[in-house]
Amino acid sequence: MNEANPLYEALGKRLKYARELKEQSLAEVSGAVEIEETALDLIEAGKERPSEDILLLLISHFGIQDAEAVQLWEMANYGGELPDELKTELDLQGANKVVMLIAQDVRSLYSDGVDVTVTNAGVNISFTQSSGKGQTLPVAKVGMSLDQAQAVIKTMQLAILKANLGQHIRSLPSKTDKS
Repeated sequence: MNEANPLYEALGKRLKYARELKEQSLAEVSGAVEIEETALDLIEAGKERPSEDILLLLISHFGIQDAEAVQLWEMANYGGELPDELKTELDLQGANKVVMLIAQDVRSLYSDGVDVTVTNAGVNISFTQSSGKGQTLPVAKVGMSLDQAQAVIKTMQLAILKANLGQHIRSLPSKTDKS
C-alpha cells in the first residue's frame, strides 16, 4: 500500500480542507475535475502528487486565488516558473507583495443557530437563521485552524464571563491604594 509522502501530505491536507469547506464529496470534486475518485483520495492522503493540470483544475474548482494558489503550487514542488493561471497583476517584477483584506461590510450578522464541523484540517462554523417557513438559512461561514478555534473559545468565554459579572468584578486594592 502506498505510504504518505511527507512532501505532499501538507498539500493533500490543504486540498481536502478546501473540499470540505465547499461541503463537497470526493465523488463531486473528482467528477468536476475529471479524475478517478481513488486518485483524488490518494492526492488528499499525500500519497500521490497531482499532475500540474489537475492541481490547476482543483485550484480553479475551489476558487483558491492569489498567494494561497501560489503556495499550493509550491507545496507540489513543481519548480520552474509559475503557470500564467497563477500569475497576478500584483507581480511587480520581484517587488515585495502585500495581501490586504478590506472589510467591505462591517454590519453584524445575527443568527439563531450554528453548525460546527471539525476535521483534522480545522473547524468550519456555519451560522444560520431560521426562516418563518421552518427552513434554516445560512448567514455566515467561518473556517479556522484548530489552534485558532481554541483561542476563539477562550476569548468568548472570557468576554461572556465579564458580561455576566459586569460591575460585580472585584479586585484587591493595590498596595498604593489607602482607601
